[in-house]
Amino acid sequence: MDHHCPSPMKATSNGIFQGDNPLDFALPLAILQICLVLVVTRGLAFLLRPLRQPRVIAEVIGGILLGPSVLGRNKGYLNAVFPPKSITILDTLANIGLLFFLFLAGLELDVKSLRQSGKKVLAIAVTGITLPFTLGIGTSFILRGTINKGVNATTFLVFMGVALSITAFPVLARILAELKLLTTDVGRMAMSAAAINDVAAWILLALAIALSGDNLSPVVPLWVFLCGCGFVIGASLIVPPIFKWISRRCHEGEPVDELYICATLAAVLAAGLVTDVIGIHAMFGAFVIGVLLPKEGPFAGVLVEKVEDLVSGLFLPLYFVSSGLKTNVATIQGIQSWGLLVLVIFTACFGKIVGTFIVSLLWKIPKNEALALGFLMNSKGLVELIVLNIGKDRKVLNDQTFAIMVMMALFTTFITTPLVLAVYRPAKMLSKGDYKHRRIERKNPNTELRILTCFRSSRSIPSVINLLEASRGTERGERLSVYAMHLMEFSERPSAILMVHKARHNGLPFWNKGQRSANHVVVAFEAFQQLSQVSVRPMTSISSLSDMHEDICITAEKKNIAMIILPYHKNLRLNGSFESTRPDFHLVNKRVLEHASCSVGIFVDRGLGGTAQISASNVSFSITVLYFGGHDDREALAYGTRMAEHPGVELTVIRFLVESDSSEEIVTIHTEGTSAATLVSADEEFLAAFRTSISDDSSIKYEEKTVRNVSETITILRDYSRCSLFLVGRRPDGVLPLALSQRIDCPELGPVGSLLTSSEYATTASVLVVQQYYDNLYANSSQQRDVASVPEN
Repeated sequence: MDHHCPSPMKATSNGIFQGDNPLDFALPLAILQICLVLVVTRGLAFLLRPLRQPRVIAEVIGGILLGPSVLGRNKGYLNAVFPPKSITILDTLANIGLLFFLFLAGLELDVKSLRQSGKKVLAIAVTGITLPFTLGIGTSFILRGTINKGVNATTFLVFMGVALSITAFPVLARILAELKLLTTDVGRMAMSAAAINDVAAWILLALAIALSGDNLSPVVPLWVFLCGCGFVIGASLIVPPIFKWISRRCHEGEPVDELYICATLAAVLAAGLVTDVIGIHAMFGAFVIGVLLPKEGPFAGVLVEKVEDLVSGLFLPLYFVSSGLKTNVATIQGIQSWGLLVLVIFTACFGKIVGTFIVSLLWKIPKNEALALGFLMNSKGLVELIVLNIGKDRKVLNDQTFAIMVMMALFTTFITTPLVLAVYRPAKMLSKGDYKHRRIERKNPNTELRILTCFRSSRSIPSVINLLEASRGTERGERLSVYAMHLMEFSERPSAILMVHKARHNGLPFWNKGQRSANHVVVAFEAFQQLSQVSVRPMTSISSLSDMHEDICITAEKKNIAMIILPYHKNLRLNGSFESTRPDFHLVNKRVLEHASCSVGIFVDRGLGGTAQISASNVSFSITVLYFGGHDDREALAYGTRMAEHPGVELTVIRFLVESDSSEEIVTIHTEGTSAATLVSADEEFLAAFRTSISDDSSIKYEEKTVRNVSETITILRDYSRCSLFLVGRRPDGVLPLALSQRIDCPELGPVGSLLTSSEYATTASVLVVQQYYDNLYANSSQQRDVASVPEN
C-alpha cells in the first residue's frame, strides 16, 4: 500500500463516451475483479478436477496467479486491475464473503457430535493440535533468527503454532465426500477430530489476535480475550433459544418466512460487528452464530441454500485474491529461504501425520486407517489462510514468511487426496463375494430373495413399494428382504455437505428406531414394512454421478443382493410420454448393467397401482411376461412366477413362436450355429418345468402365440396393454427381437422394452426390463451370438 493516502474512488463512472476510464471508478473495477477471479478460479478448478483436488486449492492458486507472483510482474496490469486504492473495497467485499462463508462453515459443524465423540477421537484431536503447535514454536525460533527479525516474540510463537496446527474442517468434509469416506469409520473419526481441532484453533486464533495488537500495556490482550469469552458465553445463552423458536415455526415442505432469513443474516452481521469492536476479527462472531444455530428441522437447510451460492460463488474467491495479492512467491530466494520452506513443510506434515498415526495405533486402529487419518488431518484450507492474512495485516509475518507459509498450506492440502487414495481404498477391499443367489431364477425358489431398489426422488416411491409388495410372493415366512437406496448427487456446496452429515449422523441404514425421522421417504418404507412384514432397510448413497454406479454395485455385493432395480432415467409426463430430465442418470444405469454382479432390472414407472400405496389385502395386478427366449427372458419369467404367488396377482405368460418359413429357418441356423439348439432346449426345459408347476394354479395363464412378423407381434401386444406391469428380458433371443431391434432407441431397455416405452405404443402399464446375471462362460457365447447375428438384419 502507498503511504500517501490515495484519493477515494467515485462509485460509478459517466461512461466511456464522456471520456471516463471505467477502471478509475470503484464499481466497474470491482465487477471486473470479480469476473476475472471467477474465470481464473473456475478454470483452474476444472483443470484440477482429474486430480480430485478440492476447489479451495484452485482458488488459492488462482489468487497467487493474479497477484504479484505471476501476472503481477507486469506492473501495468497490476496498477490497472488491482490499483492500491481499490484494495480497500476489494478487501471489504472479500471479508463480507468470508463472514458469511464462516457462518456456513459453523453451520456444517455439529456440536452434538462433538459431545458424543469418544476418548479415541479426543486423543487424536488433542495430539493433532499439541504436537504441531510445539513444533511450530520450534520453527518460529529458527524463522525469527533468520528472515522474520524484529517482531514480538510471543505473538510470533502463537501465530506459527496456530498456523501449523490447524485442520481445515470444510475442506476435509469435501475431500472425504469426494473419496466416499464420509460414512466409513475413518471418515467419522476424521470429521469429529477435525471439528474439535477447528474449535480449538479458533480459540487459539482469538488468543493470537488478542496478543498481536500494537498494545501499550500488557492488560490489553487480557481484556480482549476476556471480552471474547464473554461474547461467546453471552451468544450461547441468547442465540439458541431464539432460533429454536424460529425453527419450530418453520415446517417441513413449506416456504420459510423471509423475515426469519433476513433476521438471521442481520444477526450474523451484528455478531461480526461486536467481535470486530472487541478486536478479534469480525468473522469470529459469524462463526460462533453458525455453530450455535440448531441444525434440526428445515430452517438450517433453507438458510444454507439461500446464502451459499452467492457467497461461496462470488464473494469468497475475492478473499483468495486479496490473500494472493499479498503473496509474492518471488520473495522466496536463495538457498536459505528454500531450506526454510522445506523445513516448514516438513515440520507441519511431520507433526500432523506422525502424531495422528502414533496415537491411532495406540488406540488399536489398523495401520492403513491410521495412516489415512494422519494424511486427512493434514489438510489445510481457508482458516489457515485467514490466520496467515491476519498475521500479515498485523505485521507479525513479513512478506517472505507469509509466502513460505502459504506455499506450505497449498502443498499439504494438495497431497492429501492422492496419499489417502494410495493407502486406503475401501472400495477395493471388497473382493467378489461368494454368495450363490445372484439371480431370481434358481433351483429352489423358496430361498430368500434379496432386492436392492434404487430411487432418485420421492415421487417414484409409491410405485416402487407396490412393485415390492407384488414381489413378496406368499405368506410363507421371511421370503423377501429389501434394501432401498436413495440416490443423491453430491456437489461441493455446503448444502450437500449438510445432507451428507444428516445421512452420516444417522448411520447408514439412515433411521434410528428411537427418534421419529422427519424424512417422508423413510416413513413410507416404515409403513410398508409394518403392513407387509417385509424387512426394508433404507440407505442413502451420496456421490457424484460419475461414480454412483460403484456405490450401487458395491452395496449389492456387500448385502448379497440377487436383483438390483433401477429407475428409468426419463420421467413420465402427464400426457403419458417420457421426457429426459437428467440424461446423466442414463450413464449410471448403463454402467450398473455392465458392472453389476447380480441381476438388474430397469423399472419404467407409469404409476404402478395408481399413486396411492396399496395395502396387501386389495392388491390386484395383472402382470404379463413376454417370452421370446434366452437368459433374460427366463429371469423375467422366474420373477413373474415369484410374483404370481401373491394372492392379488394374475400372471399371463405369452410365449412367442415364429411360424417357420423355410427361408427364415435357414437364417436362424446360419446366425446362431450350434448354440441355437442348446439354447432352445434350455428354454424348452425351463418352460416345461414352469408348466408342470402351474398346472394347478388358477392365477397363472400360459399362452403360446405364433406370429409371422413384427407387426403381428405388435398387434398381439396391443391386446395386453390394459395390464399393470410387463416383465420383459433385456436381450431376448430369436428372430423377432432381432427384427424389432432395428428401431431401438434406448439400448438399456432392449428391443421389447423400447417398444413398450415408445410413444406409439399406448399403454398405462409399467415395464420392468430384466437382465439376468450369468457367469463369464455364458457371457462370451452370447456376445459372439450378438456379433454373429448383426449382419443378417
